[in-house]
Amino acid sequence: MERYDLPMSVPFVHRVCFTRDSFAVDNSLLRDLLSEGGGRRVLVFLEAAVADAWPLLTAQIQSYFSVGNVTHSGTVVGFGGEPAKADDHLVRSVWDKIEKEKIDRHSYVLCIGGGAFLDAVGFGVATAHRGIRFLRFPTTTLSQDDSGVGVKNGINSFGKKNWVGTFSVPYAVVNDFLFLRSQNPEINRQGLIEAIKVALVKDVAFFDWIEEHAAALSLLQDDVLQECVKRSALLHARHITSGGDPFEMGSSRPLDFGHWAAHKLEQLTQFQLSHAAAVAIGLWLDVKYSVKCGLLLQSHAERIGRVLQRMEMPMFHEMLSVRDADGALLVIKGLEEFREHLGGRLTVLLLKEPGVGVDAYEMDASLIETCVLEMQQAAMQLR
Repeated sequence: MERYDLPMSVPFVHRVCFTRDSFAVDNSLLRDLLSEGGGRRVLVFLEAAVADAWPLLTAQIQSYFSVGNVTHSGTVVGFGGEPAKADDHLVRSVWDKIEKEKIDRHSYVLCIGGGAFLDAVGFGVATAHRGIRFLRFPTTTLSQDDSGVGVKNGINSFGKKNWVGTFSVPYAVVNDFLFLRSQNPEINRQGLIEAIKVALVKDVAFFDWIEEHAAALSLLQDDVLQECVKRSALLHARHITSGGDPFEMGSSRPLDFGHWAAHKLEQLTQFQLSHAAAVAIGLWLDVKYSVKCGLLLQSHAERIGRVLQRMEMPMFHEMLSVRDADGALLVIKGLEEFREHLGGRLTVLLLKEPGVGVDAYEMDASLIETCVLEMQQAAMQLR
């Protein structure tokens, strides 16, 4: 018997860009990115909601690619949101179009849309020809400050979030701040929860900045909003590229603070509750739990709570209190599903202080119940 362990390293470059009005003829960012890769053709997938908000965009894209050496193979408009991830219908339509247009691994697929649309199209692109160069254009705060700059894609299956998918580093991510102007203000605001999250676990100075600018962020003031999105995006991207585990081979998931309950809440509401709203509630639950288990000072939790309130984040949902036939909170089942998604040991990030997270390997169901009850009582007092 013989065995050879041959180490292999595959270098990636994670290009994260910020701009406005990407498809203006005099904006060379995209043209430069494509020319660097030497690709021959580009196929565009555009979320219908974005196409509706920007009715001239399709023609503008066509005009943009009339200049340069890359051939535009068309723009496909498709529906996004959580239904895009509910099954593989969008993924299969991506495969069909790639095959029909003969898009190969020396070509590009460009996707413009929110996080769910990027996830589903990205999964199709990552599995066609075993991976085609993919450029993401996130159009929401939630996707620009978090998921759009990540290296994951996928769709839901078996009633579970992102059960089918791949890790695939995009050729480039372009955060075009102009797209944020057309987003619903409430959804726009809620998308900033991922900025609050990454600040709490990675960068206390950023959390201090968010706290200082909470009122302006709530009003979605343009310059402050862009700064928040940019700082959040770079914190997420730098963790992925330098954190030592970009494809989540281990059990620690610091960027998923608040997400074990969030994913379960989305499932329990049949994905009627948005990811951003669910994360806000899940984050607040884990902040309160961090206090109850003796990790976090109550004064720190109160600071965090005030920021969530000032930025009009949801802090409770009735499904958090729903119980099964045995009287146990249904949301608690999200812990095992969270562990199962990665395998290995349950690892949940809790908070020691703003900017400092700590891994926990078990959670006390009775403390979770206490936190949920307090959240429910606080919500009732606000009615």
